[in-house]
Amino acid sequence: MNHHQHHNQPHISPATPGGSTASFPFDFQTNKHPNKKSRGSYNCGRCGLPKKGHVCNIPITTPTSADSSSSSAAAAVSASRHQPFQRQPYSHLRRALSFDDVDLKCDSPEVDIEESESDLWGLCSGRLPASCLWEVLRRLPPSELLAAATVCKGWRDTARRLWRAAEELRLRVPCRAELGFVGSVLKKCTGLVKLSLMMERDVDATMLACVAFSCPILEFLEIRTSADAVNRISGDELGRFVADKRCLTSLKVEGCSNLGGLVLCSSSLSTLWLSDLYSLSKMVFNCPNLREVSLDFSRQENDSTDLTAMFESLGRNCVKLQNIHIASDRLSHAAVLALTFANLRGLRALSLVLGTEITDASVAAIASSYSKLELLDLTGSSISDSGIGMICNVFPATLSKLLLALCPNITSSGIQFATAQLPLLELMDCGMTICDPSSEYPTSDETDDSELQTTLQNKLHLYQKLFIKHDRLRKLSLWGCSSLNGLYLTCPELNDLNLNSCKNLHPDTLVLQCPRLETVHASGCNKLVIGAIQSQVINKFASTENNLPYKRLADGSKRIRVPNFVIQPCDDDSKRRRIPIRPCNVVVE
Repeated sequence: MNHHQHHNQPHISPATPGGSTASFPFDFQTNKHPNKKSRGSYNCGRCGLPKKGHVCNIPITTPTSADSSSSSAAAAVSASRHQPFQRQPYSHLRRALSFDDVDLKCDSPEVDIEESESDLWGLCSGRLPASCLWEVLRRLPPSELLAAATVCKGWRDTARRLWRAAEELRLRVPCRAELGFVGSVLKKCTGLVKLSLMMERDVDATMLACVAFSCPILEFLEIRTSADAVNRISGDELGRFVADKRCLTSLKVEGCSNLGGLVLCSSSLSTLWLSDLYSLSKMVFNCPNLREVSLDFSRQENDSTDLTAMFESLGRNCVKLQNIHIASDRLSHAAVLALTFANLRGLRALSLVLGTEITDASVAAIASSYSKLELLDLTGSSISDSGIGMICNVFPATLSKLLLALCPNITSSGIQFATAQLPLLELMDCGMTICDPSSEYPTSDETDDSELQTTLQNKLHLYQKLFIKHDRLRKLSLWGCSSLNGLYLTCPELNDLNLNSCKNLHPDTLVLQCPRLETVHASGCNKLVIGAIQSQVINKFASTENNLPYKRLADGSKRIRVPNFVIQPCDDDSKRRRIPIRPCNVVVE
């Protein structure tokens, strides 16, 4: 089999006469220019008739550069057609050499390029194979990709193809950047589906218009703002953008403090995240396919948002909701009742954060309406151990994540009861629940008899011990539990433990029987406690490595350890699969 090596010339601009897209004055058979052929043609070069017995009447003209290149390209193509071996069609060669008006699938950055085409493409990129050039350039950030496009013609065309093939773009907009910069970048990505903007400058409706015009099939939009940037988008402008983008399924916007009011109508929107909301005069959601909503309100005074009306709108027009996250200090029992009346049958995750007016009665209303919750987050609420008891009675077969941080009425007894009654629990956050109230004590000179009695009761409640035994718990957070002085954990699946600021924890009352533990956060703890954690982690690995099997004696009286030299090697079929254990990392800073 003959192996033909292809050497290519740099790309020539497609400015050929006769409608030709590009011309390549190169002979693939002999690796020489067509004008230096060792054998002449049998036909006349002016009229095309056979030369034998022929006198041409067409005068000889001096060919121009464009004509010579066109005739050279025709000779090269005709020569390639008469090869005895089969080559790729001309369209494939044109695709690999010209880069202009190509017909390539741009639904993924991964483009399949054949070996012969890689060789043809290589010379345009400094003899770098096409697949290597593609993989290198596709890993560059947008600013460096723009700079790489200025290297040569091949790199510029490859970068253009990358922009066309891009489906996801994460772009940081500097504070001094103009709107035209964003527009020029987005204009290159005709197939963009997912866009994430990090705004270091102010953002307004003009940016939304630029995104809407440049990304016709956009499905995911995320706008994040830095500390100095201001989001000036109003509620009417955001609602108009959502209504016009028929393909938009996910919208995440930060810094929405200037909305004023919000009316969203979309049949495609399924995920909505809005943060820094403040004083919304109206909130209307008409999104029948909305499945996840996250609304984070700013902690400012005089917030006049009516959360009860908002929950009523969600329950009336968004019946497919599965995940709800609301963070506001205006959450109340009335708002929870409005949510329970909505009767969202598909609700699986409910997060009501910083609602100090949420009590055990609110927990009873939630438990009566939504009995299939998998995640319940009541961080910052005023529930007590009684509320935890209601949770354990209703959700033992479904609840896997329970977050009760910043709940001052919860004690260690409630936490232990929750871990004992929820067998599917995998994540539990009880940060700042078992806190030390000593900092809030008045001085002895300023207290009367009733205050002294209250202080003594609080001191009895001060130091508590926690015993947790669970087979499926993976993450446990006890950050800020300064009243915790004893911790006993028996959790074989636990891999993440947060003990930050547990300053009263005693090393003698700390037992960690967690063989899969990978990370322990112990910032702000006593040095002796940190040493106890590290020693128990080291002993864990020593015990797992030096654990010898037991063997019963011949008379069956008792079992003894068998030394390593007595153990007989077992067959490969009887060997058990040994799971590698990762070392545990103790984070103290």
